[in-house]
Amino acid sequence: MDPSQVLAEVAASWERLGPYLTGLGGAPRERLVSALEGLRAAGAEDERRGHAAQAARLVLDCLPPEEAGRLGDADGIRYSEPQRNVTVHGFGATDLAVLLIDGSPMVGPVLGPVRARLLAQPALDDADVRTRGGDPTAPGLIRLPGTGGRGVLPRFQFREDALPWRVVLEVNALLDAGRDPWGAADWWLSDNAWLRTAPASLLGTARDAELVGAARSLVEGE
Repeated sequence: MDPSQVLAEVAASWERLGPYLTGLGGAPRERLVSALEGLRAAGAEDERRGHAAQAARLVLDCLPPEEAGRLGDADGIRYSEPQRNVTVHGFGATDLAVLLIDGSPMVGPVLGPVRARLLAQPALDDADVRTRGGDPTAPGLIRLPGTGGRGVLPRFQFREDALPWRVVLEVNALLDAGRDPWGAADWWLSDNAWLRTAPASLLGTARDAELVGAARSLVEGE
């Protein structure tokens, strides 16, 4: 089996196979993280092929024999040129890096595009917020795991001075953003039928009551 396909298969079967990888520690985890990060950052195809092959070997070493045998043991991996578009049920090789390193479930054919869209929006990191006089650890803020697991805070949550909008904190509490930050961020940044625009675009327009009402309507309607 092609190494990229091995990694994509593990990503697609994460609920079953993930525990074998998340339990890794020390040097084994460091080697696997390094290989997956290299795969994610690789530009040239030969570089990508090398990282994929190394990551696939390391992954198979972590799995029970029956699972490794099903995927193709290390000696049976074909070192053919991995295809960037190889997917298994819509999951790709680099999705494994998102799951294991970033700690994000936002991968695959449905959630992967949502993750990419939300992370492409303006965001601040902790240093940005502190430089502007804000507190990046303030309760109620949406924090999304970006590349490498580095937390980013969607920019819309803050005024120009990096203090959070009060209504953002109120709505985030209604949406249970601590449990589901991706869902909360998607609510703020997607067109809303009730408001007829993206909720984030209404911040600072004296329509806070409408924002709270729209969020409450969503929650109460679940």
